[in-house]
Amino acid sequence: MNNFKSKLENHSEHVKKVGCHCNTEETTKQALILPLLDILGFTPYDPTKVKAEFKADFPGEKANERVDYALFCQSLPVMFIEAKSWNEELANHCPQLSRYFNATPEVAVAAITNGREWRFFTDLEQKNIMDSNPFLKINIEKLQDNDYEQLYQFRYDQFKPEALRTLAEESIYFSLFTKTIASTLRESPIDFVKYIANKSNISRQLNQKFLDSITPIVQKAIEKAVSNMVVVGLTGKKELTDDLTNKDYEDTTDTTIDEKADIVDPENNKIITTYSERMFFEYINSIINDNELTYKDTESYFSVLYQNKSNRWMVRYYDNKQRPSIQLPIILTENIKDEIKRANLEIGAGDQIIIDKPENVLRISGLIIDAYEYTRNDDNFKRK
Repeated sequence: MNNFKSKLENHSEHVKKVGCHCNTEETTKQALILPLLDILGFTPYDPTKVKAEFKADFPGEKANERVDYALFCQSLPVMFIEAKSWNEELANHCPQLSRYFNATPEVAVAAITNGREWRFFTDLEQKNIMDSNPFLKINIEKLQDNDYEQLYQFRYDQFKPEALRTLAEESIYFSLFTKTIASTLRESPIDFVKYIANKSNISRQLNQKFLDSITPIVQKAIEKAVSNMVVVGLTGKKELTDDLTNKDYEDTTDTTIDEKADIVDPENNKIITTYSERMFFEYINSIINDNELTYKDTESYFSVLYQNKSNRWMVRYYDNKQRPSIQLPIILTENIKDEIKRANLEIGAGDQIIIDKPENVLRISGLIIDAYEYTRNDDNFKRK
């Protein structure tokens, strides 16, 4: 492990030193990505372990579509890697990577990297469907203590799919628990206030009126406790036990903005842009990343537009509470329908694609890109 850690530290310094010179994808592969694979025991010069420009054969696979690297153990592909240039920002999804992952059940992990940051994905949400968010992010230029142990599990001689899925689950749980704890401490729900009062042996009847009255005090106590923990962590001093002052009890006006609230059009109160619609646009942006994309809401549907032109809509989102769906401007051929079914999505009336959650659009990133290219093509909008 010490030897492995030393090699990673040297590689980190190497990335810091030469990364800025890797302004093409090919240079990034040669200078930054392949050396790390070598450290992991996936020797780039051994085609039984690493295959570049890997092309699989499955229904719906597009011509000339390849994954940059496929890593093999015992003659089976176990991990796909999509490479970007060092100066390119990473997105959470890459259409051909997810397509290959979804069509290859034996592959446990997929990764996207620009040589300095690595994002690892698996299929925790739905079996054989690449998750929309990575379970692990590692910045090679800023390695943390636990990064060494996590990367050690990706070594050729240590590669165990189930162990990596366990790592993924633990990473996801850690993130969720952190958010829940932060949310609980920030918002202080009534059940939490009641729990604090009980644990503090408050000799009062914990009715609603009393709980409401002590909620601001609990919130101030949380701030004080967290502040003390930070001081203790930074200085190593014993826990501070200063009594709360009257200032600590002062209530403040709640100025919290509800990010999930609906937005009502001031000129037409029947046009309501929901949180789901706004998130849908964010997911589309994560796939396309073009600042020429805008959205327009109507009473009937939510459109993503190219160059803000109503006739150049690339996707329409119907935020129906029963069965949300989308419509694309391209014809759904049999091959495309097969691709939609492989993503475990249904096709409804009028060739609308059913997506129960906005993030499900990430499962068909390739089709979204096809719709985007169709919308950008001027020939599709010439008068005939």
